[in-house]
Amino acid sequence: MSDLVILVGTVTGNAELVAEEMQYVLQDDHGLEVGITNMDSLDASGLTPGPVYLVVTSTYGVGDLPDNAQDFFDDVQAKGPDLSWMRFGVYALGDSVYNTTFCFGGKHFDELFTKLGATRLGPVAQHDASEDGLAEDCGAEWVKVWAKAHLAK
Repeated sequence: MSDLVILVGTVTGNAELVAEEMQYVLQDDHGLEVGITNMDSLDASGLTPGPVYLVVTSTYGVGDLPDNAQDFFDDVQAKGPDLSWMRFGVYALGDSVYNTTFCFGGKHFDELFTKLGATRLGPVAQHDASEDGLAEDCGAEWVKVWAKAHLAK
């Protein structure tokens, strides 16, 4: 069983690259068992007690979720499971050029999971494609700090 599961929402594959870099850091630096799951293979029943969850998702269109994450999001929202057992983090990818919907993909998951009783570990991280470095490099650096603060064994 994984200590942490990274849930990936992506259109172009960029969020998946970020998740892979995070997986390396968490396994190598923190000794955690880390799984990566693309959201297109999930429904609400895929959220099970045990691991910490880390949502890594881009934002698409006008603040929308990536296509591969939409059905999962809709299923969790429709079924409304009690997630009071869940601990999670969010690494949201976006572009501040779209300032009114910047990083909304991640923000949507944060709001939904919190509404269903889950506990977010730390603030929602936001990667800005217009201002920050490569998303996978920034994500790897962020997850080092996040894991040290929230996943100490």
